[in-house]
Amino acid sequence: MTVNIDELGPVDWIVLEFPETKLTGEIAPILTDYVDKGLIRILDLLFLIKDVDGSVEAFEAADLDESAIGQLRTFETAVAMLLSEQDVEDLAVTIEPGSSAAVLVWENLWAAPFGTAVRHAGGQLVASGRIPIQAVIAAIEADAEETEEIKKA
Repeated sequence: MTVNIDELGPVDWIVLEFPETKLTGEIAPILTDYVDKGLIRILDLLFLIKDVDGSVEAFEAADLDESAIGQLRTFETAVAMLLSEQDVEDLAVTIEPGSSAAVLVWENLWAAPFGTAVRHAGGQLVASGRIPIQAVIAAIEADAEETEEIKKA
C-alpha cells in the first residue's frame, strides 16, 4: 500500500465483539460501501476468537473460511498489518470468554483534506476522543426527562 503521509486522514480502531465464536460476515457490505464511496481505507483487519477458558487465537482474513467473514476477505490485500503482537494481546483482554471479535483499523479518507490543511498551516492534532453512544443516549433521555419536569412545573 502506497500512502502519501502528507495526505493521511485520521486513523481509528475498534474492537467489535460477537457472541460465541461464530463470525458471519454480516458487517462486510457496509464496510465495502464505505470503502467504495471513498469514505474510509481499511488499514488492518484481524479476527480474534476467545475460548471459554480465556485462551485467544488471532486470525487474518486469509485464515478464515469465506462463509465466516463474507466480503471482508476482499480487504486482505489492502491491509498494512499495523497491529503488533502486544496490541493483539491488549485488545484480547477486552472481549469476553466464549466470544469472537473483529479488530478494524481504518483511515478516515473524508477527513484527509482537513488534516492536510491543518498540517500545512503548521497545526497538529493534540487530542481526540469519542463519546460512547450509550452516553449520548443517556444524555438525550435525561434532557427529555428534565424538559418534561419543567413543563409539569
